[in-house]
Amino acid sequence: MTLTQTTTLHNGVQIPLVGLGVYKMQEGGEVEEAIQSALDVGYRHIDTASFYGNEEGVGTAIKQSDVPREELFVTTKIWNDEQGYDETFEAFQRSLDKLGLDKLDLYLVHWPIKGKFKDTWRAMEQLYHEGKVGAIGVSNFMPHHLDELMKDAEVKPMVNQIEFHPELIQQETRDYCKKHDIAIEAWSPLGRGHYFDAPILKQLAEKYNKTPAQIILRWDLHQGVITIPKSSKRKRQEENADIFDFKLTDDEIDKISALDNNGRIGPHPDEMGA
Repeated sequence: MTLTQTTTLHNGVQIPLVGLGVYKMQEGGEVEEAIQSALDVGYRHIDTASFYGNEEGVGTAIKQSDVPREELFVTTKIWNDEQGYDETFEAFQRSLDKLGLDKLDLYLVHWPIKGKFKDTWRAMEQLYHEGKVGAIGVSNFMPHHLDELMKDAEVKPMVNQIEFHPELIQQETRDYCKKHDIAIEAWSPLGRGHYFDAPILKQLAEKYNKTPAQIILRWDLHQGVITIPKSSKRKRQEENADIFDFKLTDDEIDKISALDNNGRIGPHPDEMGA
């Protein structure tokens, strides 16, 4: 397995299991350099969002890269105040123009904004049917949001990107998505390093000669979770990619999962407003 290892979404699209998240990377130099180094390391999956304010930098780095477009998987997301049926088409075109692309690989509804996300989804379905997006999905949706969405949806989401790390394993949401063949993708997979000193992570890091971060990312992959750790530094990007030469046991996976304490870093999806 390598950074080009993919999993197949329910519509047949291949998505690399490990990608680069660019949240909070500054537009311009920082995000451009981060993507250039990540592509050099071998990453082919880049995850941004209109809210991040760095889509233009992502696009510039892609344009300046020698990597063919067809080898890249690019995701962006529609922000809360862009949601709505007509608004979604406008937001999509804005993102596409900033990225300098003629098609997106994955487009996500960033948060389940009450009274808006169903209209947003109808527009995303149209973008998908028109071939402007390879796959469509959601982010931060819990089972009750997905139930509401799928009452009227023609296309079920291919991906649900959620906050997922050892202190927030969201088992109910993951079980729901598995049942409905919706891929889970982890944002903030390393939990911002808040618990790297947990005894089980230190013990496994020593056993496998890895870092706690590498243990966590491997834990993601063992559970079929797509993971997009953020790092602007090449050394850390290389470290985050060096997770394919060891395997955790089922018991070790369970012990890491036992760190779960419903410890959210981001807001609760039901409390996120426009």
